[in-house]
Amino acid sequence: MVAVLAQKWRISTRVGQFDFDLRILAWMIGLALLLAGGIWLRDHPQHNPFASLDLSHEPGLATQLQIQAIIKNRGACRAALNSAGVDFTTLSPVGDGPCGLIDRTRLSKSMLRPARPISTCPVAAGLEMWTRHGLQKAAQDHLGTRVVRIEHRGTNSCRRVNGSPNGPWSDHATGNAIDIVAFVMADGRRVSVLNGWGNGKEGTFLKAARDAACESFTTVMSPDYNVEHNTHFHLDQGTRWAMVCR
Repeated sequence: MVAVLAQKWRISTRVGQFDFDLRILAWMIGLALLLAGGIWLRDHPQHNPFASLDLSHEPGLATQLQIQAIIKNRGACRAALNSAGVDFTTLSPVGDGPCGLIDRTRLSKSMLRPARPISTCPVAAGLEMWTRHGLQKAAQDHLGTRVVRIEHRGTNSCRRVNGSPNGPWSDHATGNAIDIVAFVMADGRRVSVLNGWGNGKEGTFLKAARDAACESFTTVMSPDYNVEHNTHFHLDQGTRWAMVCR
């Protein structure tokens, strides 16, 4: 009987030690995965919801959250432009009320024409990210060339949405939006939203450019949205309960 009990105790001890070893192994594996995940997020900040916006990286899983952060914090937005080596100027506020231009940022060097438009910092950051990562890729993939000029029709307009007398104020009222009408390519061709939308390779490029803009702006409206946008892309960094991308 004593021998049997001793044998059972030895078996139980070995099982207990085995369970303990498994727990140690699981803990070590978990720690290793956690460390590896931390290193990966450090090298891919666009997927890290706790990281600051980094314009040098392509948009990722956390980019929209990071854009929301710079919308609420102009200092963080300017830091993002500075860290990416963007040449810009911060101007003094002008006016007040619904059309007060509180955040005035001018990109000193860009493909935008007319040149050097004044917008909010988040719009400037969105334009920089879009042109660096999404727009040029769309042009290369679908037209085999690069964009050298982006034609727009302004950022600031003291008006309500769609020009209605009583509707909500447009993001254009505070310079928090820009309307893009056409792209000029390195090979000389001009692709306009009005004439190119739905038209062969140019239409495919425009839709890819629109989709890429949705990764850098909170609101993107194109001819697919409504007839008022059949001539341009409306891009803005407004804060809404849901993102608009159409």
